[in-house]
Amino acid sequence: MKIAIIGSGGREHALTYLISKSKKAKKIYCIPGNAGTSDVAENISIDFNNFLKIKDFLLKEKVDLVIVGPEEPLVNGIVDYLEKFKLKVFGPNKLASQLEGSKIFTKNLCKRYNIPTAKFGIFKNELDAKKYLDNSKFPIVIKANNLAAGKGVYICKCKEESYLAVEEIFKGKFGIAENILIEEFLDGEEMSYFIISDGVTTKNFGTAQDHKRVGEGDNGKNTGGMGAYSPSRLINDELEKKILDKIIKPTIKGINNLGTIYKGFLYAGLMIKENEPYLIEYNVRMGDPECQTILPMLNTDILEILLNCVDKKLDQTNIQWIGKSSLCVVLCSNGYPEKYEKNIEINNLDKLIIDKDSYIFHAGTNKYQDKIVAVGGRVLNFVSTSNNLSSARKNIHLYLEKLNWKKGFYRRDIAFKVIDK
Repeated sequence: MKIAIIGSGGREHALTYLISKSKKAKKIYCIPGNAGTSDVAENISIDFNNFLKIKDFLLKEKVDLVIVGPEEPLVNGIVDYLEKFKLKVFGPNKLASQLEGSKIFTKNLCKRYNIPTAKFGIFKNELDAKKYLDNSKFPIVIKANNLAAGKGVYICKCKEESYLAVEEIFKGKFGIAENILIEEFLDGEEMSYFIISDGVTTKNFGTAQDHKRVGEGDNGKNTGGMGAYSPSRLINDELEKKILDKIIKPTIKGINNLGTIYKGFLYAGLMIKENEPYLIEYNVRMGDPECQTILPMLNTDILEILLNCVDKKLDQTNIQWIGKSSLCVVLCSNGYPEKYEKNIEINNLDKLIIDKDSYIFHAGTNKYQDKIVAVGGRVLNFVSTSNNLSSARKNIHLYLEKLNWKKGFYRRDIAFKVIDK
């Protein structure tokens, strides 16, 4: 089979690497890919928002399956567009992708189907938002409605901080803002819960704990994710049943009642308080770095799972796992998530010899004159699977120390609530 994977991050490298192990995969294209994907696939330099060029390429090469990694093309309707040309695509359509594309869409769905979530208000201008904040309890959460690469969420401790957040969002920090979401602060612990759905059957696809803050101890600015571990320490049978019954099933029902189906990965960002789940947000794809953390624990051919999902045969698929834990540490460019240098060479990467239970997934990298250079804020993902998260983290730190990239940094405390408790 010919496979095309759209995207260029760590998530896409992880998908590409696992798919390359499938006997069914004869040729893999990555659009546009990164330095890591080029080792196991052919990178195609097309902007993933250029649907016309992508379609022409896929038809010309007679690609059998398209897998869409990032949220932006999904929210912009790439699945609907490609399916018009009889291409087989893994990922939700434009309407279903509003679960991530519009936080207000999701909040209204929660309200209609009694899905547990934080109390909220929707405001169309600065004046009304600030009036609401004048009478609010703090801390409070303020969110940009549209896509913001995981950074459009403010947790404000006082009125001054909340005013600044409102001003930044309405001034276009995350694109044109027609409205803003303000919601109560939920006190608990976050957890990422994943499912895969073919529109008829839904199956669990693991749990994880992401570390969004740039600094140790979950301090500092929000990022796209500094690392993760899986499975979450919070998951248990009773909690999982509540997540499925109170959150996932009503959401799928709500999408169906809009006259469409949900096909693809769905990632529920949850707040867990006293073993009760509350929905924070949905992502309509695998998370990053959660994908890099979860996929190495899969013991079933990932390509078979994705194909059966597209063909509505997920009920015939037995998804198995290796029964270990996994930990991922993200190596970032100095300065991230603010300004950072680009096109910086990563020395010694080709000299690292890693064991069979470890992986290095590229994110913000390119190949330039036979050198690997950093072009993004999040550069490399170091992953290790083990029966023990502490040994997995020590293993990763050993590799990072051997690499000794002076232009980068990483958090040394990923999974601290489990390992260092």
